[in-house]
Amino acid sequence: MQKEANKVYKEILEKITVTREDRVKIMALARELKQKVALACEEHTIKAIVRIEGSVAKDTWLKKKPEIDIFMRLPTAIPRRSLGQITLKIARKATEGSQQIERFAEHPYLEAFVGDVRVNIVPCYDVKRGEWLSATDRTPFHTDYIKRHLNKILRNEVRLLKKFLQGITVYGAEIRTGGFSGYLCELLILNYKSFSETLRAFAKYMKRIIIDIEGYYAGREKELQLLFPEPLVVVDPVDERRNVASAVQPQKLYTFIGAARAFLKTPNAKFFYPPEAKVLSAAALRSKLENRGASLLFLRLGKIAAVPDVLWGQLYKTQRSLRKLVELNDFKVLRDAVWSDEKTVSIFVLELEQHVLSSVKKHLGPPLERKKECENFLSKYANSADVVSGPYIEDGRWVVELRRKVTNAVEFLKEKLSDGGRNVGVAELVSRVFKEKFSILVKSEVVEVCGGNREFAVFLTDFLSGKPFWLETAETEC
Repeated sequence: MQKEANKVYKEILEKITVTREDRVKIMALARELKQKVALACEEHTIKAIVRIEGSVAKDTWLKKKPEIDIFMRLPTAIPRRSLGQITLKIARKATEGSQQIERFAEHPYLEAFVGDVRVNIVPCYDVKRGEWLSATDRTPFHTDYIKRHLNKILRNEVRLLKKFLQGITVYGAEIRTGGFSGYLCELLILNYKSFSETLRAFAKYMKRIIIDIEGYYAGREKELQLLFPEPLVVVDPVDERRNVASAVQPQKLYTFIGAARAFLKTPNAKFFYPPEAKVLSAAALRSKLENRGASLLFLRLGKIAAVPDVLWGQLYKTQRSLRKLVELNDFKVLRDAVWSDEKTVSIFVLELEQHVLSSVKKHLGPPLERKKECENFLSKYANSADVVSGPYIEDGRWVVELRRKVTNAVEFLKEKLSDGGRNVGVAELVSRVFKEKFSILVKSEVVEVCGGNREFAVFLTDFLSGKPFWLETAETEC
């Protein structure tokens, strides 16, 4: 099997390894942008140390996927509340004429597209190691650390890991993805020394993976477990109080584990280059939705005024609240998700066993040996108008049958969200849009949305399948 894997590695590396010509071209653009940012800083009378950071600086970027990070190390006298706005002014000036998107991490920064190259212009403070004032202050130290420790062979191993994670859609630490950052990939390769050993380590996952390259917590393992509760812990070599993997959503970690096992069993280039997304026809979607057996509800709302990173934070918070809301009212949630084009429409998906419940439910009381609890139960329900039948004894405990207050999930959600839903946990920006207008589509009613939106049709096709492409690849090869 290792022979087959090595063949795949060679094939992929030929496609993603940066050539000398690639490096010269991108570094020339990076230096040009660095100069423009420096000049823009001077025009705004801002004293800044401008540096090239990220994968280009560390030479771990993928051919055809260059991304340039320009950081401005700014004086600590600049207030935090002003940091983002100052940066945006400078960044817009430096990338004038390019497509620009405002992003948000701990503070605003600018993403621009110069030709086909993504450029991030980010502020941080010029501080000493450990004296962090913002999260981005660590980045120059990360760059220096990786450049000291990664040789050419390891840099190619990083490229393999990044491409694999991209293929299984778990690469990227932005809120929308909640996956593995480039820096995290570099540290994993530093720790395991190769892409294949990284896969083997994750394939053996048993509840937790802890990596402490610098040995900060040697002999203090219990302290480490208390400080970092996440299932994947990678102690930052430049800051022992930080888990580099804290942004990785558990589901993304588990996807990596599953895909690692599948690849080791059946190596295949498709893990790195997945097949083109399939889209079911409107008729096929309608048939699947109507004959699925479960009830799919789609809460559709319009534009939410927020930059993408803030938007996804708001959407995910609302998604968790909606799930909790329906579950507390006896609706069984099979799966839930959220999709957005980040511009004009967002859609929450709730897959319920059924969206209309019977008007009566069984409510179990305490077992007979708990005398005091039995007395309280009988006191509450013996003469309650909500009781349809009982109290009666069944299998050694008191039981009642109660009339449900909520039986229809659609009507219930419309009622709870009509005022925005802030009191049931809906995030503030989403709440404003709910208050203005939203609709709930049931089962095949959502197909009309797919007709004018291929991205949503791809999402829905994938959601209905529920099966990752790489599992199909492994099964086919087996």
